[in-house]
Amino acid sequence: MRTFQRPAWSRAAVILLLLAGLAGCSSSDHPAEPASAVQSTPRPTASSTAKPALSGETVRDSFGNADFYTTAAGDTLAAVAKAYKLSEAKVAGFNGLQPGTPLVPGTRLRLMPAGPTRGAMGAATGDVNGIPTGYTIEPDDSLAGITYRFNLTDEQLAEANKVPFTYEKGNVFFIRAGRVIQLQKKPVDSRSGTGKEVTNSFGQTVFYTTVDGDSFDSLGYKFRSTTAQILLYNPSLAADQPIPAGTKVRLIPGELKIEGAQGSFTADANGIPLTYTTAPGDTERQIVFRFGVTDLRAANRPSRGTGGAWYEFTDLPAGELAPGQTISVALDRPINNPER
Repeated sequence: MRTFQRPAWSRAAVILLLLAGLAGCSSSDHPAEPASAVQSTPRPTASSTAKPALSGETVRDSFGNADFYTTAAGDTLAAVAKAYKLSEAKVAGFNGLQPGTPLVPGTRLRLMPAGPTRGAMGAATGDVNGIPTGYTIEPDDSLAGITYRFNLTDEQLAEANKVPFTYEKGNVFFIRAGRVIQLQKKPVDSRSGTGKEVTNSFGQTVFYTTVDGDSFDSLGYKFRSTTAQILLYNPSLAADQPIPAGTKVRLIPGELKIEGAQGSFTADANGIPLTYTTAPGDTERQIVFRFGVTDLRAANRPSRGTGGAWYEFTDLPAGELAPGQTISVALDRPINNPER
């Protein structure tokens, strides 16, 4: 049985908040849209001597991040840097220039590093516009280094790779040497992603009903599921065929038994799992993944006190549960052990 290892989402959310930034890099180091680009109506200036907004061409990636800017008459390095919330020294450095260097109209400026940087020393591929599309991870790379080099957030990197998140302590989940990762999304139909979602009590989408324009890619980016996973959970679908509108797509293993979650379960009228009976070798991690649970212990909290979950373990360090226990996999229908 093929196993899809995915860390518990609740822990991942906490870990993401604790990410250590690359030394010398911060969120302000990432290029941003100039203020004028997001205002629908220009605001009146306080002085007639105020400089106009940049008028050159900006090249953006699949997430809308500005990666390149082609200068227009009157542009300066300082003005370009300010518009994209970068320091003039950074823009100059990205382009092999000295701060204060006059700009010739039509100059194409990089708004991100030009090559390998600390924490992102591997080889990259790009499209015809220079937008980075793929990257091979090196042994000493870090998430902070990769996102800085390619002008992405960790959330965008996760979306491009159809995974729930990109960081785990020790970089053992996503940042692994030799792995080739995606840096951009493929184009998807603008109609996609508007179908009906059925969520569990943890807020995780268990079923999605497709609309015209939906595809394996659009579902993957929206719900962080690879095509292989969607096909495995939905045997009626075929990789080489479009997904018909009105198809109810399962987005968790559910009825599919996986390694570490081999037991049986009950569900409500909508197919949302409610309880689960553990089998030998089951682990918290895999049960969480199989049923789209974000806090298994909260659904099985003791009826008294503030201790952890009431269920029993056979191997606590490995998170292996004792078999034959019926536990809750629904936050709104917890099972409280009356003996605790």
